[in-house]
Amino acid sequence: MIPLNAVIVEDSRLARNELKELIKQHKEIKIIGEAENVDEGFELINNTKPDLLFLDINMPEKNGFELLEMLDEVPITIFTTAFDEYAIKSFEYNAFDYLLKPINEKRFSKTIQKVIEQINCSLIIEDKDKNTFNLDKQIFIKDGEKCWLVKIKDIVFFEIVGNYTRVFFESNKALVYKSLIQIEEKLPETVFFRANRQQIINTNHVKKVVSWFNGKLKIEMLSGEEIEISRRQSYIFKEQLSF
Repeated sequence: MIPLNAVIVEDSRLARNELKELIKQHKEIKIIGEAENVDEGFELINNTKPDLLFLDINMPEKNGFELLEMLDEVPITIFTTAFDEYAIKSFEYNAFDYLLKPINEKRFSKTIQKVIEQINCSLIIEDKDKNTFNLDKQIFIKDGEKCWLVKIKDIVFFEIVGNYTRVFFESNKALVYKSLIQIEEKLPETVFFRANRQQIINTNHVKKVVSWFNGKLKIEMLSGEEIEISRRQSYIFKEQLSF
């Protein structure tokens, strides 16, 4: 197995060193960088795209939760903290695990083994088609006080709201401060389709397609929403899905 690239974001040098000593015992993990605050961590993660993030919660100026909120793509995250009161909140951020300092060696080893098992399962799925976009990849979405880690495959559709975009997933909808064009650039064309100027749909969530007037199509999503495909895009949609 190729070593998993890991990043440590922790303000205490002593804690970073202790964590590195634990990681040294696991050849499957390779430390590619460390940071002592959230802003440094944000830059490091964006530049290195690690598989795994060891993240402290209490840090000066900004905390570990705020770092996750800043990221477009969130690595597998293991919180390392001296405080147990954040445990429930950490799993709201879909953390892989929550380790209390001082970290027990056996407990740490069990966590790493679980990480490896999860990665191996993902590799088996991806090896079936190496060109397949990983729809299980998670993105962080925050709207006001609410936040979610959402798998891309669970997003039903996107919709323009002024200069921003509303994301519809499961029974939720959240406003993100990015334009639809910015979002479209990162989506796999094989799954997401630009229905009209206002909306992009996940074709895996389409329940029914019906002919509409002036050569247009109307889509009914599994979640119940109805979306009209523009006339130009209707021709393309028919070709792609062989209607």
